[in-house]
Amino acid sequence: MKYLDNVRYASLEGKVVAITGGASGIGEELVRAFGSQGCKVAFLDFNRDAGDALAREIGGVFLHCDVTQLTEFKACFKKIQDELGSIDILVNNAGSDDHHKIEDITEEYFENRIDVNLRHQIFAIQAVIDGMAAKGGGSIINMGSINWMRGRPGRVMYSLSKAAIHGFTRTLAQELGARNIRVNSLVPGAIRTPKQDAMWAKLDPAQVNQFIEMQALKFRLDGTHCARMALFLGSEESSGCTGQDFIVDAGLTLN
Repeated sequence: MKYLDNVRYASLEGKVVAITGGASGIGEELVRAFGSQGCKVAFLDFNRDAGDALAREIGGVFLHCDVTQLTEFKACFKKIQDELGSIDILVNNAGSDDHHKIEDITEEYFENRIDVNLRHQIFAIQAVIDGMAAKGGGSIINMGSINWMRGRPGRVMYSLSKAAIHGFTRTLAQELGARNIRVNSLVPGAIRTPKQDAMWAKLDPAQVNQFIEMQALKFRLDGTHCARMALFLGSEESSGCTGQDFIVDAGLTLN
């Protein structure tokens, strides 16, 4: 991969990596990045066609899964560890940033958004910590968002979920530190993905470019910028880092 030509983390070679929501967008770049480092990559996603195609291309292990179905979700992690061994690095990436008004939130929608964006992260962590501890440690990367930091309107459920991830990341860093398990959150800014391109294509150019105007760095971020940070957090180069938010937003939260 061109953007990783000069980057090689020797400590990642042969590590077992599990990534949720890995078939497209930021998740796809995470899968590609860890695969390029010689990792044994397994990834989950509800998009079967995209997942199968990516697995064929890079040789990773794809498991079709709906993260809101916990029995199925837990079975996937058991299968990964049965086939590849205990997981060294977990990236809790799956989520959805659907927009909505506060008046439109129903009890059913509330529960669904928590299930999609938050609940599965806890149970994924629960599934990997014993294996990590037995290996002498590991790295857990929870995907956050700057949405809750900026207080953007129209996405209260997404902000609620991502703010919670910030909180439990810090708590688990304390709880799991004695077992040499590091827990950090990777916090993306305005990341360009095919899904975001489709959404912004409906708007005028002035709205599309508003992120660049507000950022300190004047270019659009994409999933590769998040992947670079994830590799660092998964590697031994970040062995002294835990309980922190690593923001990849080109300075958007400075505004």
